[in-house]
Amino acid sequence: MYWRLSGFYFFYFASLGALVPYWGLYLRSLGFGLVEIGELVAIIMATKIIAPNIWGWIADHSGRGMRIVRIAGLLSLLSFALVFVVQGYWAMALVMSLFSFFWNAALPQFEANTLNHLATDTHRYSGIRLWGSIGFILTVTALGLMFESQGSTRVLPWVLLGLFAAIWGTSLLVPEKVAPHPRHENPPLTAVLRQPVVISVLLVCFLIQASHGPYYTFYSLYLSNHGYSETLIGQLWALGVVAEIGVFLRMRHWLPRFGARQLLLWATALTALRWVMIALGVDSLGTLLVAQVLHAASFGLYHAVSIHLFHRLFRGRLQGRGQALYSSLSFGAGGALGSFAAGYLWQDIGAEWMYLAAALTALLALAIVWRGIRNVDD
Repeated sequence: MYWRLSGFYFFYFASLGALVPYWGLYLRSLGFGLVEIGELVAIIMATKIIAPNIWGWIADHSGRGMRIVRIAGLLSLLSFALVFVVQGYWAMALVMSLFSFFWNAALPQFEANTLNHLATDTHRYSGIRLWGSIGFILTVTALGLMFESQGSTRVLPWVLLGLFAAIWGTSLLVPEKVAPHPRHENPPLTAVLRQPVVISVLLVCFLIQASHGPYYTFYSLYLSNHGYSETLIGQLWALGVVAEIGVFLRMRHWLPRFGARQLLLWATALTALRWVMIALGVDSLGTLLVAQVLHAASFGLYHAVSIHLFHRLFRGRLQGRGQALYSSLSFGAGGALGSFAAGYLWQDIGAEWMYLAAALTALLALAIVWRGIRNVDD
């Protein structure tokens, strides 16, 4: 089961390794401007606000989360194929909306299914999830070399189409696993959402992903404008995910030792530091290397702790909707707002201030962890 679960993560995050670093460059090659690129990427994020919750509700009521994953995988593959025939901003926006509505439905339900398979051994999650990071690294590095040698990103949609097909194929290999849900572990969703600690966790996740908007949308363009090659840009993206793997390998030891709150404090503080370094040190390769190593904190540490917290706070039949809520509010609403605002910030006040605004957003998340997230390790 380890390899079947890991295979899905490998191809899913390999597709992210193609989409996130290079989609902005591809859109620029089609003639789109900064604001249009920010808005088109924001669409992919924005569908996470709605799609995971709709599909999560269906999965929790049907008890068939993996069926949702398979349907979503197939429909995202078919809808993405429309990028080969559309032209213009509004047509591309429509295709991105349709494709991402299905694509964003798959991962939260697969996360819930993985945790159900692990049962009481949820600390082993990071050892499975790290294969997603490996997929990301291999893809982002190989495509950077390919695009530089070819001088074009026009092959990117074909690469993505193949990866989406692999996601659907691997989803067929993973069986359904439904967790037991005793009645005492099934409070109404509204009762869980009213808990102060839950509200604080949701706010932190929203803010951290909003702070990533400039990075996920414009990091490659930012470096390209400062003279970095596609190969080096791909290697910098890969370095960040290598650091992330190191965190995933250690999380099963760190969570019991330090606790979720302490790790989340470090994650939010180092996220803010990372954006300051990218803002002020873009012309120093050494500074960028250190900033990319901090991806271990801004994503790896943050994500592993968040998955752990949502699994603890949303129990029984609420697991699917809990993971969907994590995806929709953080990567969806937070990511969409961050990407949308980033285009306007860069255009109006400059790229450096765009990243400094991201740092302030992460500092706000740090304050909420300090004041609002307590007693989560009892």
